[in-house]
Amino acid sequence: MAVITFLSDFGYNDHYVAAVKAKIISQDPDLNIVDISHAIEPYNIAHAEYVFGSVFNEFPEGTVHLIAVDTHGSKYGKYHAAKYKGHFFLLADNGLLSLLTEGQPDQVVELKTDFPLMPFPAKELLAPVAVYLAKGGDLDILGESTQNFRRLMNRQLRLGDHSITGHVIHVDRYGNLITNITRDSVDTIAHGRTFTIHFGRETVGRIYPNYNQTEDGDCCCIYNSQGQLCIGINKGHAAELLGLGFDSQVNVRFYPGS
Repeated sequence: MAVITFLSDFGYNDHYVAAVKAKIISQDPDLNIVDISHAIEPYNIAHAEYVFGSVFNEFPEGTVHLIAVDTHGSKYGKYHAAKYKGHFFLLADNGLLSLLTEGQPDQVVELKTDFPLMPFPAKELLAPVAVYLAKGGDLDILGESTQNFRRLMNRQLRLGDHSITGHVIHVDRYGNLITNITRDSVDTIAHGRTFTIHFGRETVGRIYPNYNQTEDGDCCCIYNSQGQLCIGINKGHAAELLGLGFDSQVNVRFYPGS
């Protein structure tokens, strides 16, 4: 029996999370439900994509992921079940599926429902489907196969012979700025050359193993566990202190002769 993960923008002040879990365990009390987060900013697809995309591969293949972010995404009431890299995704047609799968899910079905404009789709539709898939159900039974889902594009890196231009894609609760610049992209352009990282009015010329390798209050850059370039201030809130946030530009410049 598969694990069910649960990600939402429901927060922790209302009954919504509990209602979805109650629906699941009322159908099978032995199912294992793992909360990823319920603190996604309301309707924030980019936030959901970063948080979920950073962790879903840590779960075993066959895991069912119930993603209740912007669950009324389409005014037509479209919902999808998809398979990607051995995982099952359940979510509204709001563009998130295309971001999580780079537009190439292995299989997508549009979920059949007699009441597409239901008031609580995470509970009324996605939860029962999650139970069905977790117990070994067939994706093909759930609806018609489709490639007609909303597609969004992530910000792309600009790579040059002597520079990389990227953007902040997430600000975590510590104020650290996570970018879409990767260790692989830096290594590919660097070829052993020195480089500097430019953001706002700041310049950093070194990447540290972690933030506490600098003095308290100092700005530094690290690679996180996903290999993404991050900007932080040791014991400080980088986003506030630097005046940067989601989509702020970050540049890496490489220098010859070294």
